[in-house]
Amino acid sequence: MLSKWYARWMYQWETRLTTRDENRIVRPLEWGFDWIAPFLESHGLATAELRLAQADPETAMVRINEILLHHSDQFFGYQRPTDFRLEERYPQLFPTNVRPETVAQDAELKRKAENGEIPRAQFLRFTSPERTPYPENDLVNARWYPAPAHKDPARPRQAIVILPQWNADAFSHNALAGIFNRMGISALRLSKPYHDIRRPSELERSDYAVSANIGRTLSACRQASVDIRCCLDWLEEQGYEHFGVLGTSLGSCYAFLASAHDARLRVNAFNHASTSFGDVVWAGQSTRHIRAGLEQAGLTQERLRQLWASVSPVHYYDKFMSKQSAGPDKKALLVYADYDLTFPREYSLQVVDAFQRHGVNFEPRVLPCGHYTTGETPYKYIDGWYMGSFVYRAFKQLREEQASQPGTKTKAAAPEEEAALTR
Repeated sequence: MLSKWYARWMYQWETRLTTRDENRIVRPLEWGFDWIAPFLESHGLATAELRLAQADPETAMVRINEILLHHSDQFFGYQRPTDFRLEERYPQLFPTNVRPETVAQDAELKRKAENGEIPRAQFLRFTSPERTPYPENDLVNARWYPAPAHKDPARPRQAIVILPQWNADAFSHNALAGIFNRMGISALRLSKPYHDIRRPSELERSDYAVSANIGRTLSACRQASVDIRCCLDWLEEQGYEHFGVLGTSLGSCYAFLASAHDARLRVNAFNHASTSFGDVVWAGQSTRHIRAGLEQAGLTQERLRQLWASVSPVHYYDKFMSKQSAGPDKKALLVYADYDLTFPREYSLQVVDAFQRHGVNFEPRVLPCGHYTTGETPYKYIDGWYMGSFVYRAFKQLREEQASQPGTKTKAAAPEEEAALTR
């Protein structure tokens, strides 16, 4: 009886949180071949499929996804940027909702910046290898949180890339970066495509990251994944040796796609995960407005699953575990929620099962809440503990593995790093 009451209460709370924003827009289905054609043409791929696009767009897009899966190394490959630079500016909120409290918070932050009442922050900027019609979106933005130099000069430098959830404002997940800094781990908090400072001025929300435009959504997934890998390139230039990635919700999908194609990502924290991109969009409560546009065009869940197959983690488990991507050496955390209405629990359990079958070295953790309620007290602290303790232990293990190699000396964890998890 108590468990049924709790479930009902949690689902009601979750529904209130996912329906409080009234600026979600139902957009019609667009095939978006123009978003993916530049990549295909530059690699000599899908010539016949692009010709078929006018006559039978759905068949053409399904075949293109099959081609992208077969050539995923090229699809998630890139040319290393040459314009890495650090920029200093006052941090801004870039809210995605128009609730009174959010508008007030944004106004207060702007006032403090104008009066110099808050410190400037450092941001890594560079041009994304994936080009779009939006220059602001193509200028990658990642807030830089460098950890203080360690007392032991022999200690390997470690860093993590953090990707918040879909429609996150620019302050979301910043607290995690501070926690990791106290562990001696530097952090880049990455603004995903079409988010915060990268969001086109025509949008209130980060709608173009996931939408009823099939090709644009594929492009956004590719852009996010290669942007993560470019961040690793810059970190390597700074002398970092061990790398991790932490993604929440949509950020988790991006993180997995990047890690499946990059051996450098040894520490992987997937905070809310699912198997198929199309399943989440179709069945998730927070994407109901996207489903509405797709349903109006006559699509079904099964057909949508095929249209976004090339950006669905379910097709890359073997890739994730391959020697090419250092799969046997990867360490992973998988967090899911029992009452999730955005990433339905059944799909997260499919990830758990797949990880077990593929021999992934992972830790499953279950939250007694939903997707949006993960950001509420007390669940955000439970989730933070799961992620923080995992990242601490995984990076510590990497240091120990390196120290065990002949001729290598690495100092044990300092007391202040141990204490960081309890602060």
